[in-house]
Amino acid sequence: MSYWTGLPFEVLFVLVNLPFFGLALSKKGVGFTLRSLGCVIAVSAMTRVHADLLPLDGLDTVYGVVAGNLLVGLGLLVIFRHGASLGGFNVLALLLQERLNLRAGYVQMGLDVSVVLLALFVVAPVTVLLSALGAVVLNIILAFNHRPGRYLA
Repeated sequence: MSYWTGLPFEVLFVLVNLPFFGLALSKKGVGFTLRSLGCVIAVSAMTRVHADLLPLDGLDTVYGVVAGNLLVGLGLLVIFRHGASLGGFNVLALLLQERLNLRAGYVQMGLDVSVVLLALFVVAPVTVLLSALGAVVLNIILAFNHRPGRYLA
């Protein structure tokens, strides 16, 4: 959407997630919603300063996509484990896992595929292919590791 609207990612990320916070509040409660809001704001803030803190000039693109999405997948596991999300599709995926016993990683993968396909209208096909690779890596981490009952003490 940032390519399409020209708005910076960190602004769009918060705006796009606002309707999902309503859903989270009604279905997952205040605690989950506030933790998720905090995570979304943190990601948005870090996006703004990331390039200054961790310059990635010269990094191989495919390596960056795979390694970056592995790290994001692991980060999402931690966030999910602590009763939060990064809003948006994470909220839907977690709700569908709880209510319909669908694995959150597979649900997230399906939703991400739809976004990646829509990107074909505004982004070069090679970039879309790399995004698809990243989505597969990230969501395999979630699908294999985040499942109902996994974190019972």
